[in-house]
Order: sequence, then C-alpha cells, then structure tokens
Amino acid sequence: MKNLLLRFAPFFGLFSVFILFVIICPPQFYSFYNIKTIITQTVIVGIAALGMTLVIVSGGIDLSVGSQIALGTVVVATLLNTGGGAADAATGTVVFAALGGIAACAACGILIGLLVSRLNIVPFIITLGMMQIARGVAKWIGKEQTVSTPTNGLQSLMLTDPDPEWLVFAPGVWVAIVLLLVTAVLLKYTVFGRYVFAIGSNEKTARLCGINVPLNRVFIYTLNSVFVGVASIMQYSNLTVGDPTAAVGMELDIIAAVVIGGGSLSGGEGSATGSIIGALIMAVLRNGCNMLGVPNFVQEVIIGAIIIGAVAVDRLKHRFGGQ
Repeated sequence: MKNLLLRFAPFFGLFSVFILFVIICPPQFYSFYNIKTIITQTVIVGIAALGMTLVIVSGGIDLSVGSQIALGTVVVATLLNTGGGAADAATGTVVFAALGGIAACAACGILIGLLVSRLNIVPFIITLGMMQIARGVAKWIGKEQTVSTPTNGLQSLMLTDPDPEWLVFAPGVWVAIVLLLVTAVLLKYTVFGRYVFAIGSNEKTARLCGINVPLNRVFIYTLNSVFVGVASIMQYSNLTVGDPTAAVGMELDIIAAVVIGGGSLSGGEGSATGSIIGALIMAVLRNGCNMLGVPNFVQEVIIGAIIIGAVAVDRLKHRFGGQ
C-alpha cells in the first residue's frame, strides 16, 4: 500500500489541485477549450522535464536548460532565414532549422557531460557556467535582439486549435506524448535506463559493477539537451521569433516539475510520467490563479512553497526509509 501511494502520489496531487480550482474558479476553467490550453501550456516545460528526469535520476542537475532553450530558438530562427527571406520557408529549410536547433542544444549537453565526467566537478557548477555561456552565445547569434522569420510550419506546433481539426490538441502535445512514451520505455525497459538508476543510487557501486559512468554521463546530458532542443522548437513556435532573452528562469520550472512528480534530488528516483504530471500541476496552478486574478508574485510564492514541500517530503521519505 505504501509503494502504491508513493507511485500514484503525483496523480493524486494533480487531481486534488484540479478539483480545488473547479470548485473556486468560474465554469470556464473546466471547459474543454481551457483544458486544451492547460495541456498546451505544459508542452515546453514537460518535454524539457523528460530530459531533466534522466539527469536527476542519475544524481545530477542541469541549470542551463533555460538558456539552451533560448539558444535553440535563436538558432532555429537564424536557419529559417537562410532561405533568402522568402514569404514562406520551404519544407527543407524548416526541417534543417529544427535539426539545427536540436543540434545546438545537444552540443551543450555533450560539453557538459564531458566536463562533468572528465574534470570531476559537480554538475551544479558546470551547468551554472553553461547557463551563462549558452545565453551569451544566443545573444551573439541574435545580435542581442529578437530574430524574425518568414511564415513556416513550425509556427503551428503550439496552436490550441490545430489545423487539421482532427488532431484535437496542438501538434506539440502529440510530440510530447510520443517523447513521454519513449522516455518511459528507455528508463524502464533498457539497459541504459538501468544504468541511469544505478548511477544515481550509488555511483561507486555502479563503477564496481562495471558500468562506464563517465560515458553514460555524457549520454545522459546529451540526451537531456536533445529533449531541451525539441522544447526550444516548441518555444519558438509559441513566440514565432527567436528570442535570446526567452525562458529566463524556466530551468527552475523544469527542475520543479521533476521534483513535484516524485523525482529525488538525491538521485535514483523519478519517472517520466511523474515529471509530466508535475508540469501539469504547475500549469493548472498558473491557469487557475490567472482566472482568479491572483497576481504573478503570489503565484511564484505558491509554486516555490510547493517545491520546498516536495523536497521536504522526499527528505523525510529517505530519512524514515533509512530507519
């Protein structure tokens, strides 16, 4: 029963928050359109949280993901403009731009993984430095201003009312669902997934068991940044421009989604589904508070308190579990 409650705690949390706002918010809150809006608002943080799940489960952290998202939007926008300023970007250019944004973020992940594994410096410091580097590179590429682009297919990924209508939800939502399934399978049914949990649970034991920890850390941070690259495409779609100042502080939302969803900052615990649920909880909170006219600073206080509470519960769980 205890394990069952721990496993489904994020679902109970989401259900409780949703029911609370159903009671206190106007009927528009639980309209189908608003539910679609909430789900769409979850996409960017949710996709990035899937990658962050791998990092946190392995006992690491990445503070640079917000800056990487900004870098990705600028790279995507810059590459879309290589078509010569046409009224509409060609399909080939769109695919090239999307892959370029993902590649730029993946390069950041590879560098982080190499520095963490080779220099033996804690990820907090390495990723703190990368946060500044990625943001600076984004401003350099974008010449410290937003990068406008011609009309293109990427701009429709985050439309609440999609075209074609039979998709029901925004295309980005379906991308997030596919990535959720991929991450869940990766963590639960693959050797790499077992390695991720083993490294996060006890790195020394993992080494003694023959796991190549440095190589796997490079894979973990690279894969995390690939997910962040996909999230940057969604952020570009949301903004329709490349913005080097975008996603400031979003790394905290992404980390919070994983923690609220049951991930442990001590490593060794977490799930893809839990992280998505954590992102949904924050989206429901923000949407409900906006409908009630709650100021942004109050929303930030509420989110911060929930994060502290989630970490406190995790620490208590480990303390009593150890006893």
